[in-house]
Amino acid sequence: MTFQVREYALLTCDQSQPSSMDLGIVSAQTFAWLETLQEQWTGSSQLLHREGKHFLRLGSYVGYLQAPNGESFEILPKTQLEAVVRPEPLRLLLRRMLASSITMSPREASQAALQRSNQPLHEWIFGEFLRHLLELMRKGLRFDYLQIEDDDSAFIRGQLDVNRQLRQSPGRGTRFHVRYAEFSPQRIENRLLRTALDIVLKMTKDNDSWRQANTLSHQMAEITPLSGSAVADMAQWGDGKYLYNYRVIKPWCLLILEKLNPDFQKGIHQGISLLFPMERLYESWVGRCFSLSLQSGFKLTTQAKSCHLLAHTPIGSSAEELWFMLKPDFLIADNQQRLVLDAKWKLLDTRHGDNKRKYEINQADLYQMYAYGQKYLQGQGNMMLVYPCHQYFNTPLPVFQFDRQLALWCVPFDLEQGKLVEGEWQSEFTCFPEMDVHRGNADNANHLYQYDLIN
Repeated sequence: MTFQVREYALLTCDQSQPSSMDLGIVSAQTFAWLETLQEQWTGSSQLLHREGKHFLRLGSYVGYLQAPNGESFEILPKTQLEAVVRPEPLRLLLRRMLASSITMSPREASQAALQRSNQPLHEWIFGEFLRHLLELMRKGLRFDYLQIEDDDSAFIRGQLDVNRQLRQSPGRGTRFHVRYAEFSPQRIENRLLRTALDIVLKMTKDNDSWRQANTLSHQMAEITPLSGSAVADMAQWGDGKYLYNYRVIKPWCLLILEKLNPDFQKGIHQGISLLFPMERLYESWVGRCFSLSLQSGFKLTTQAKSCHLLAHTPIGSSAEELWFMLKPDFLIADNQQRLVLDAKWKLLDTRHGDNKRKYEINQADLYQMYAYGQKYLQGQGNMMLVYPCHQYFNTPLPVFQFDRQLALWCVPFDLEQGKLVEGEWQSEFTCFPEMDVHRGNADNANHLYQYDLIN
């Protein structure tokens, strides 16, 4: 059984409750597994939160999660405050964001590729991996010469190791110690692909994907899959010109090897997961759209690391050290100005624009932006918090003034069109075209599906 839920949805095993995108009804066995998972999760942010005896609340991870008993659910982004939503647009949005974070080439990241099926995220990734692998097999795998040492050869091949040959016992006079180079497909890249293919063959439930994976597995039968941590071996993947045909499939291979083997699946937690922190996906998506829309002369820096919060001389040391690095998501600069922007995956609500609720803005985010303004802008300039656009936050908020010289703008970001919503902020952020945030740069609206490597 597979069902869809959104971020922050409640999960329960109480069958009397009506299921929805914000309330998933699971079996008692799956709920017990989720409780154990919640206690032992080691991710960077919380996957599940306890809410009472019979409820668990999802965190900000999106993707796919399958319990050991086969029950599974697809976790989709929460882009609206309304309870009634359709999963198809959310699934498409998630694919766009994922594509922006993993090096989809412009030719491959067309809208048609993203909309190819309405399958869950993991099956779509499996299908893309198999499609690229089939294309690579048609072009031909890269072979290489491997040095082989054989101490039990029936004939002399390559170079005879004379010293070892003379030391062997008289009864083995017909066996030879030889060294030779063999033209073999056992490159690390091919072995990683074979390892990922075995995972797909084992986990896919799509008939077409299974048949294609089975066929490719027979074609790659002579290649030995890796044992142990294949993710660590990804560092040995070559990037020379002779591996040009491998560039497209590499991120899909890493995605399968890394995301389908998280720490929590060890021991008794033999589930399947393909989970992504929504904050990172959103940040990557916004950054990519910014890079497509900047006016000439401006430079976009992601995760700037040039400033620290304070300097300190530790006890027992004579050298001053810089502590607490400040890393804004985006720093845009030209010869005359610098602008600081931060992307926040949070739904603001203009219905609560009073002194108590304050549009649901997190106070800690404002402290963070104030620190950015003091260190990166020397207390003078403009900053922006970029939040997702939705029904109750579809126009920029009036400017926030830390003081007369330092201003903060809260601007909605249109997730469908990949652009900032126009407003008064444009007079201060001249890095973006004035007539239309994205339309002014080579018809960027038609290129929202054409991604390249970020960072």
